Amino acid sequence: MSSIADLLQNIPLSTGLTLAEILTRHPEIKRRTAQRWLAKMAETGQIIAVGKGRARRYFSIKSTDAANTDDIFPQHIALSADSIDILAYVDCPIAIRTPVGYKHDFLESYQPNKTRYLSEPLCRQLKKMGDTGQAKLPAGTYGREILNRLLIDLSWASSYLEGNTYSRLDTRQLIEQGMVSQGKAAIETQMILNHKAAIELLVDNAATISFNRYTLLNLHSALSENLLPNPADEGRLRQHSVDIGKSVYRPLSVPAQISEILDKVLNKANQISDPFEQSFFVMVHLPYLQPFADVNKRTSRLMGNLPMIRANLCPLTFIDVPEQAYSRAVIGVYEMTRIELLRDLYIWAYERSTQEYLAIKQNLSEPEPLRLMYRNIINQTVREIVIQLGQEPLKIIHRALKNQVPKIDRENVEYLMIAELRRLHEGVLVRYGLSRSEFAQWQAQQGEF
Repeated sequence: MSSIADLLQNIPLSTGLTLAEILTRHPEIKRRTAQRWLAKMAETGQIIAVGKGRARRYFSIKSTDAANTDDIFPQHIALSADSIDILAYVDCPIAIRTPVGYKHDFLESYQPNKTRYLSEPLCRQLKKMGDTGQAKLPAGTYGREILNRLLIDLSWASSYLEGNTYSRLDTRQLIEQGMVSQGKAAIETQMILNHKAAIELLVDNAATISFNRYTLLNLHSALSENLLPNPADEGRLRQHSVDIGKSVYRPLSVPAQISEILDKVLNKANQISDPFEQSFFVMVHLPYLQPFADVNKRTSRLMGNLPMIRANLCPLTFIDVPEQAYSRAVIGVYEMTRIELLRDLYIWAYERSTQEYLAIKQNLSEPEPLRLMYRNIINQTVREIVIQLGQEPLKIIHRALKNQVPKIDRENVEYLMIAELRRLHEGVLVRYGLSRSEFAQWQAQQGEF
């Protein structure tokens, strides 16, 4: 296996090799053995496989002309096997990815409150994390209480995802004192101030606004003010075709189609009862449709906060979300119509946001039913991951799920196992039968899961 890995390591990332080409260079390896090795390496994320049949080509992730190491998906964000598969594809050179257009079935197949991008147990977990104890108070109460901090955090983090170089302190001084940071481009200052106006729009009108054109168009107008080449495009649906940077996705270009599908997106969003599913749905389908000439992702991030603001939950501020992680996750939606990578990032980002806003949980809630049912399996699996230093955590999880958990519950229990690993610290080691030295060794080798 190492001989094939070494071979691919020295092949330009723009070309890769087919199975036939690999066998030509290593005639001593049997065909079935090479196929088995390649499948194994692709499954574990060591290499990338693109194409089907004889045309299938294999690429080394660590190829000699690979991208700068600063532009890689951060290892501290836990990913499912499906997300790793998406990441492998979107990290392929753009020249070998297949151009794709808008797929109508992606939206049409979604049935509000039947289809779920976020499972029910996961939404319960997110609600526990984001519970402020103010669920019964008027919509927007919590948002108004933390508005000053929300204006800074969300304006800064969302702008950072667009390449804005304002620091958090710069953003605070601009919003609170009107101090423009020296040496920054005017467009960066404008972007921060636009976020401030858009957030205030959501919080001030939380009790009356919903997922409709009026809200969306005015939110886009606030976010895009003085930033678009044509000012007439502020708060107006797109009238022309657009290209997506670093992607082979080609959005719809006919204005009538854009308008018709946007109404469907908003209609379905309004029907979704769970605030987190509703939030994630719009963060998937608004950028995918690209209803505006620009500022689509910013609009989706703020629109995705509307359900939390209305329900008095902690907001999703995108604090510490790396741009290279977010852009890859969105490209996975664009080019593959797959949401798993964005979903995993959404979960991580929301937990990170709640850590900023909730120092102490307001209320003790009912135990998670699945965690209670599979408590012993979850605890034993966590223990095995920590003490088996040479093993891939996801492999151990999948083996435990396959052997001990019914198929219908596997995905949800996997979420719970990953959540346990991410929260693992010295104060809970006894629960898993772990010693401090075992935990320290795992931390040193594995890092944050």
